[in-house]
Amino acid sequence: MDTNHANGTADVDATELNDPSASADVDAGKGGKTLVSGKNAAAAGSGSLKSVGVATSKAITPGAGKKGKAAAADKEAAAKAEKDRQKGAADVSSFDPAADLPMYREGMDWFVLRVASNKESSVRETLLRKVQIENMQNLVGRIMVPTEKTKTLKGGKQRVTETKLYPGYVFVEMKLEPDGRIPQDVFFLIKETTGVGDFVGTAGRPTPMAAHEVEKMLFDSRRPEEMPQVKMEFAKGDAVTIKEGPFQNYEGSVDEVLPEKGLVRVLVTIFGRQAPIELEYWQIAKAGT
Repeated sequence: MDTNHANGTADVDATELNDPSASADVDAGKGGKTLVSGKNAAAAGSGSLKSVGVATSKAITPGAGKKGKAAAADKEAAAKAEKDRQKGAADVSSFDPAADLPMYREGMDWFVLRVASNKESSVRETLLRKVQIENMQNLVGRIMVPTEKTKTLKGGKQRVTETKLYPGYVFVEMKLEPDGRIPQDVFFLIKETTGVGDFVGTAGRPTPMAAHEVEKMLFDSRRPEEMPQVKMEFAKGDAVTIKEGPFQNYEGSVDEVLPEKGLVRVLVTIFGRQAPIELEYWQIAKAGT
């Protein structure tokens, strides 16, 4: 596979399925019943719930209507159930398919799918939805779009962006036919998706990714950090030129990198003496660039 590890800025996005809600119409004429409204409705509904056969109870909240140990036990059980529900929701939200599943799963390999530029996330979301609707999880597994969060600091203002590490490509975990071809149903499911090109391979037989390529792709696909540091391109000892500020066009060397602050300490010779100056990383460039 020949993909360039280049950055393409894109927003992060998640994939969720919404179950279609069912609706039902009321036929006022069936069974001799009619719908009432206005004052008639108010009069018709003036009776108690008990009068129309609806059971009522004070036990709306756990322990209500009970006393002593029984009420305490109900409340404790309700609290435990809520805690378990919240824990389950947290476990689902923290699940990372790139890190929490094995690199290879039985019968499946990883393949590279070419897609239209800036359509990587929408293709992934659409394919995941279609695979679930068609119940093809046994043939198509994970679908990955590796991204990276980076933080920039300029003039004291902070901005976090998420960039795609392999723009124009989506990585698909898939099971092929014994002859190396894509199963027909899977082929049409994928090819009929807007923005999809072809798999990397020849004659309808996609080429599986090599193990080291899969390992790197999954490493890059891990959930981005919530609070990323500034991505620095400088290291101690680098020769740099100051681009902006009162020391513009001065040359010096990097003494220390402070990524948590977005600063670089540079040693600059001023009036024959070397002095350390702290600059924002965007104010300097490597010498000769």
